[in-house]
Amino acid sequence: MNETVAKPETPCARSRVFLVDDHPLVRESLAILIGQQPDLIVCGQAGDSATAFAAMLREPVDIALVDMALPGESGLELIKKMQALSPVPRVLVLSMHDEAFYAERALRAGAMGYVMKQETTDKVIVAIRHILQGRLYLSNDLAAKFTQQYFRGNVAGQLTAVGRLSDRELDVFRLFGLGYETKRIAQDLHISMKTVQAHCANIKEKLGLENVNELIREAVRWVEAAGKPKTD
Repeated sequence: MNETVAKPETPCARSRVFLVDDHPLVRESLAILIGQQPDLIVCGQAGDSATAFAAMLREPVDIALVDMALPGESGLELIKKMQALSPVPRVLVLSMHDEAFYAERALRAGAMGYVMKQETTDKVIVAIRHILQGRLYLSNDLAAKFTQQYFRGNVAGQLTAVGRLSDRELDVFRLFGLGYETKRIAQDLHISMKTVQAHCANIKEKLGLENVNELIREAVRWVEAAGKPKTD
C-alpha cells in the first residue's frame, strides 16, 4: 500500500481528533504527536467507552482513535454506537491486539483503519490522513488477507475457534480473560447475569470446553497471547 499521503493544502483547517484509550501515557504521547501536525488537533480524550461517547454526543469530532481493549464496554461496541452520531466520526483503531483477528470485526463495526501500537508514529499520522480523505487504511498483510477472502470466500471452517464467537460473546470471553467475575461482566456490559451465563454456554460449545473453569483458563491464555507483539 502506498503510504505517502499529501497534507491538506489549507493547514489552517485543522481536523478534530478524539482519543479513546485507558492508558493516560498512551493518550498523552498521541496528543503530543498529533498536536505537532499543522492540520490536526486533539479536541478531547477519554479512558472508557461511556465517557468517550458522552463527549462525542456533546461536540462532533472528525476522527476518533479507539483502542479495542477498554475497561467494561469494548472499543468494538463503542465503534458500533458511534454510527448513531450525527455526523458519524471516522474511526481509526489503534490497538495492541493482532490485526489478523480484530481488524475485520472493527471494520464491520464501522472503523476505517487499524494500526497496531508497535507500529511507528509516522504510520499513525499517515493512517489518520488516509481516513480523513475517506480512504480505508490497512496494512499490506491485511489487505492481502481480505483480497484472498474475497476471491476464495470466507467460510466458517477458515476461521479460528475464537473467531467463531459473536462480538458480544467475544466481549464476555475477553473480560473473563481479564479476571472479571460474572457479576462484574454483567454490570460493565449492561446485561443480566443470566445473559452472561447464556453467552458462556455458547462460548463453551463453540470452543469445545467442558466447564467454566476451562473457559476462564482459555480466556486468560487468549488475552495474554492477543496482547503479545507480533513477531516475524
